[in-house]
Amino acid sequence: MDIVLLEDVKALGKKGQVVKVNDGYARNFILPKKLGVEATAKNLNDLKLQKANEAKIAAEQLAAAKELGEKLEKSSVTVAIKAGEGGRAFGSVSSKEIGKAIQEQLGLDVDKKKIVLNDPIKAIGSFEVPIKLHKDVTAKLAVKVVEA
Repeated sequence: MDIVLLEDVKALGKKGQVVKVNDGYARNFILPKKLGVEATAKNLNDLKLQKANEAKIAAEQLAAAKELGEKLEKSSVTVAIKAGEGGRAFGSVSSKEIGKAIQEQLGLDVDKKKIVLNDPIKAIGSFEVPIKLHKDVTAKLAVKVVEA
């Protein structure tokens, strides 16, 4: 029996692959657990439509990420922190504070988890902060840290 896999099945195949299995294995394991469906013309056609839909959605997400990245590249945000003598900061600027500043100053919604800070910013000055918007899109945002 030919089966179209809906999930990855160990030692059988990957999602979307058409595999030939014994009838008993299909009836007793694959079909009841909804790991696959019988490879009929309708199911194969539905699978093609689903893949086309997923590709369209992925392309739209990539375009939206590129557009947001361009907006972030052209702009900058200012974050104020308390500082002592010689410009030494009390505390640091984290990705949460940068995300909040982007929301307040630019009106853009960027998740703090997408802001890539290897170490928190602990000094006053200007910094380039990478923001990973998509697996293929990383924007650099200018962050100015000033004394409060």
